[in-house]
Amino acid sequence: MPIRYTTTDHPVHELIAARWSPCAFEERLVAAEDLRSLFEAARWAPSSFNAQPWSYIAATKDEPEEFELLLSCLLEGNQAWAQAAPVLALGVTALRFERNGQPNRAAFHDLGLASAHLSFEATARGLSVHQMIGILPDRARDLYAIPDGSEAVTALAIGYAGTPESLPENLRARDTAPRARKPIAEFVFAGSWGRAAPLLGNEST
Repeated sequence: MPIRYTTTDHPVHELIAARWSPCAFEERLVAAEDLRSLFEAARWAPSSFNAQPWSYIAATKDEPEEFELLLSCLLEGNQAWAQAAPVLALGVTALRFERNGQPNRAAFHDLGLASAHLSFEATARGLSVHQMIGILPDRARDLYAIPDGSEAVTALAIGYAGTPESLPENLRARDTAPRARKPIAEFVFAGSWGRAAPLLGNEST
């Protein structure tokens, strides 16, 4: 599947323009050395107090029983397309700092940063990552003995983007629709909430 570069309003790195979250995946497996590099990228994400609160539970299609187990932790709507991905992972985060037991307000943020690092490393290797919040955290806790104080938050489908024709009709439009984002003037403020920052120039008017 050709890379789907988006059109941005301002110049960004090509990995940002190329990153997207397909529902369609090719059947081919992902090499173990590539997967190790994806998790190495997650390893080097920044985190509050360098706590590194994230953990991942991963399964690949060359271990069918493990793959089906992890797939069962997704909501049915996500299982319908994610079952085609060659790799699935659950993103888990610790909710308290190990150093002092205090609540870590950055835990979800830091898991997101780690997964973003993973996603951009994947993009650099010609892979795609589709993150999803639609999971069954309690089932994941029971199946994988996730300890108290940690929580499964997201799932990731990892693989090579496939063709939309392989998807059910109700999902096909999603993979072919133009990528869109709200303009930066709608979320970069200065002076007061909702007031576009002057640094945006003409976009702030």
